[in-house]
Amino acid sequence: MVTTAVAPGSFDPVTNGHLDIIERSTKIFDKVIVAVLINRNKTPLFNIEERVALLRDSFRDYPNVEVDSFDGLLIDYVRSKDAQVIVRGLRAVTDFEYEMQTTSINRKMDEQIETFFMMTNNQYSYLSSSIVKEVAKNKGDVTGLVPAHVQKALKQKYNLI
Repeated sequence: MVTTAVAPGSFDPVTNGHLDIIERSTKIFDKVIVAVLINRNKTPLFNIEERVALLRDSFRDYPNVEVDSFDGLLIDYVRSKDAQVIVRGLRAVTDFEYEMQTTSINRKMDEQIETFFMMTNNQYSYLSSSIVKEVAKNKGDVTGLVPAHVQKALKQKYNLI
């Protein structure tokens, strides 16, 4: 049986912390679907097509990674993909509290789907998309925080090129 995992997120933009979790997931699961959430409650810097394209570029050399987007409940999306696992990265205790709540409701809706928590690499424990955007917007150097193609996209978004 092929084990399929879904790694969901907003990825606005994708960071090296996200990449770390997803890359490590590819060694554990047969297939990893990186699922970009369309969150109507937020105004993202990058639109859905741009976020999907940045992720596809990031994982072009990974044959077991698929990049997709979804709207609605994560658990419904996971079921629609016949996936068995949700992969979530944890940076700190505050992440755990939120993730525990989300995992509990997902488990209530479908107890056949497991959530797999992965601790982020220590070098990315402080990293978030919000911090990256703040640094980039203020002309700070985001080298080492995001891949080079994302750094270029940030510069273009903030008219720094």
